[in-house]
Amino acid sequence: MSLAAWLWLLLFQGWFWRTDVRLPVSRDPDVWPDVCVVVPARDEASVLPASLPSLLAQDYPGRAEIFLVDDGSTDGTGDLARELARRQDGLALTVVTPGEPPSGWTGKLWAVRHGVELARARDPEYLLLTDADIAHAPDSLRRLVAAARTGGFALVSQMARLRVESLWERLVVPAFVYFFAQLYPFRRITRPGSRTAAAAGGCVLLRADAAARARIPDAVRHAVIDDVAVARAVKRSGGRVWLGLADGVDSVRPYPRLRDLWRMVSRSAYAQLRHSPLLLVGTVAGLVLVYLVPPAAVAVGAAAGSVPCALLGAAAWLVMTGTYVPMLRYCRQPLWLAPLLPVTAFLYLLMTVDSAVQHRRGRGAAWKGRTYTRPETVADEA
Repeated sequence: MSLAAWLWLLLFQGWFWRTDVRLPVSRDPDVWPDVCVVVPARDEASVLPASLPSLLAQDYPGRAEIFLVDDGSTDGTGDLARELARRQDGLALTVVTPGEPPSGWTGKLWAVRHGVELARARDPEYLLLTDADIAHAPDSLRRLVAAARTGGFALVSQMARLRVESLWERLVVPAFVYFFAQLYPFRRITRPGSRTAAAAGGCVLLRADAAARARIPDAVRHAVIDDVAVARAVKRSGGRVWLGLADGVDSVRPYPRLRDLWRMVSRSAYAQLRHSPLLLVGTVAGLVLVYLVPPAAVAVGAAAGSVPCALLGAAAWLVMTGTYVPMLRYCRQPLWLAPLLPVTAFLYLLMTVDSAVQHRRGRGAAWKGRTYTRPETVADEA
């Protein structure tokens, strides 16, 4: 059963394991449209020096400006952003501070709402929603706009290349992108008629008129997995969506310890399952069957002298390992990590169960110290 599952994933799950979905070929527009960049930020002073200068230095031929929404920071995020802008010539920067979010709003989307409202006063054609920990290559904005214009996309998103330096980052981070692509195969997202929709919240270029039609961000104000929610709302309103892996868009946020990565995954894992105990049980069973049975079959077959059991387990493990190799190459990691994917999957299984336990204890999902317990139903494509 495990081997059959892996053969199906290999051949029929949208070629999720391939890493060649990058920004499509595009041409420069005759007139570059206006763009407003919205950056929600809460206690981001540690990462802004590595990220904000890259936005200020964008080589964009049209008019572009940045709105950084300092959402109740206590570490001087807003003042630091202003100081970084004073030191560097580049795009104009406005720092604003919203009040506390009302009931029914997650903190990040409340911050995005304030930035989008300010941006709409400038009447831009595009909005770039990007996180405070994302560093952009100098041509990032112009490449995004050219791709959106050429392809007629309402939303173009790139999954930032995550930081992979510590031992735990090497073990966990590449699998994070791998599992995401398995749930939301990038090729299916762009396919006409496909229901699959997703985006990567660190880098989302969105047509302003498409955002208005989809009522972004108000329509997804409770969402913890806000990037998927935004993409789904845009697609439901008739807009075309594109998502792929990034070149020149990098996360600078470190996750040196296992508990840092644990929080990153567990904050939204149970929300991904629509807070359903039944889906949780099914997910745990699926992870066991797909990722843990192959090495167990090899071990049991070898111990019991059952050659068919060991061979079938080895075959499933080999297919699993082969599908993980392209992602390790993309993340510039050693290939000896590929056979360890069952270990990583077991960690994700524990993180998912812990996410459900935290939700049942009333702790819910959290963003920068704020906790939300309202269930969401937007991320149900699996």
